Amino acid sequence: MIVDALPLSRAAVDRAAEHRPDGLAHALAEPSTRVLLVDDGSVLTDEAFDLLLLSPDEARALVADPVASHVDERAEHTVSPDGRVAGGLSSDAAAVPTASPEGTDTDGLWLLLGRDADGTAYAARRVLGRRPAPATGSASDVLVHAAAGAPDSADPPPTPLPPGARWSSLRVVGATLSARDAGLATSAVALDAWHARHPRCPRCGAATVATQAGWVRACTVDGSEHYPRTDPAVIMAVVDDADRLLLGHATAWAAHRWSTLAGFVEAGESLESAVRREVREETGVVVDTVEYRGSQPWPFPASLMVGFRAHARSTDVAVDGVELESARWFTRAELRDAVAAGDVIPPGPSSIARALVEDWYGGRLPAGPEV
Repeated sequence: MIVDALPLSRAAVDRAAEHRPDGLAHALAEPSTRVLLVDDGSVLTDEAFDLLLLSPDEARALVADPVASHVDERAEHTVSPDGRVAGGLSSDAAAVPTASPEGTDTDGLWLLLGRDADGTAYAARRVLGRRPAPATGSASDVLVHAAAGAPDSADPPPTPLPPGARWSSLRVVGATLSARDAGLATSAVALDAWHARHPRCPRCGAATVATQAGWVRACTVDGSEHYPRTDPAVIMAVVDDADRLLLGHATAWAAHRWSTLAGFVEAGESLESAVRREVREETGVVVDTVEYRGSQPWPFPASLMVGFRAHARSTDVAVDGVELESARWFTRAELRDAVAAGDVIPPGPSSIARALVEDWYGGRLPAGPEV
C-alpha cells in the first residue's frame, strides 16, 4: 500500500480529556465556543477553503438535532459476573445509557475536541445523511471506498449552507489548513468515521450510545465501553548503500505519481517488523535497520502513519503487481530532474511522505511544471 498523507499535525489545541465527562454541555452553552461541521470525510470551509468555525447556535440553526424516540433495551437483559448477557433486569440498569431504535443518539452528534490556551472550546457537529451508512449485510468498507458525498436516492435534503460555505474533503484541503485547524479537522473526521462504523457493541450486538463528549461509546445492554479505533500503519523511505531512494507507483494512481512505500501493521507485529515485511512483500527488497522519523494521523477512516528511514540490504526490485505497478531506485539528481520535468509527481508538500523524501533529499524538492 502507498499513501499520500495529510499535513504533519502540530496540535495547537489542548484535548482537555479531563473535561470530557461534563465538558460538552458547558462548551455548547458558551457563545465563544467554535464549532466545525463534519460529514463523511469532509469539513465545512469558506470560499478560501479555510475551516469555517461557527458558534453553537449557528451550528444548531444549520443542523437540527433529530427527535429520537428512546427505547430502553435493558428490560430484557442483565450482565452476569462473567460479562455475559442473560435474561432479566440488571440491578445497575440505571447506569446503562439508552439509544434510539435506529442507533442514532443525539449526544453522539456533538464532539468536544478541546480548548486552546485562552480557554476557547472547540467542538464538532456531525452532519448525518449526505451518504447513509450501509444497510445491514452490506460491506462496511463502502464507508471508506465510496466517493465522499456520493449522491444516493435515499439521501435527505442537503443541509442549507451559509453564503460562500462549501463541503471540502479533508484529503484535499488538509495540506492547506493551519496547524490548529488541521488538528481539529483530523480529529473530527476520525471520530465521525468511528461513530458511523461502530453503532453496535462488539460483545453482544446491542446499540451503543456516545459518552465522554463523543470519545466513548457505551453499550445499552451490558454497559461495556468502547473507544475510537486507531490502526497503525508504517510508511518508509527505503535507502540503499548507494544512498538511492526507493519509490513506488500504485496500480490505482494516475500516471507519474510516485511515493514512499507504506502498509498496515498486522496483529502481534512490531512496527519495525511491519516495515521489513511490507517492503519485501511489495518490492522483494530486503530491509535490515529501521529508524523512526515521525508520525501523522490519517483518519480515512482510522489510521496513524508511523514514518521510518529503512536501510536496504538488497536492491533487486520485483513488484507484487497488486498494489504496486512499478518501483524503482532514484538518485537525488534523477529525482530532481524527473520532478522538474513532470515525469514524477511527488507526494503533497505537507505530507509525511513528502517529509520523508525531503529528509533524504536534503531540502525542498524542485517545483514541477505548471499544469
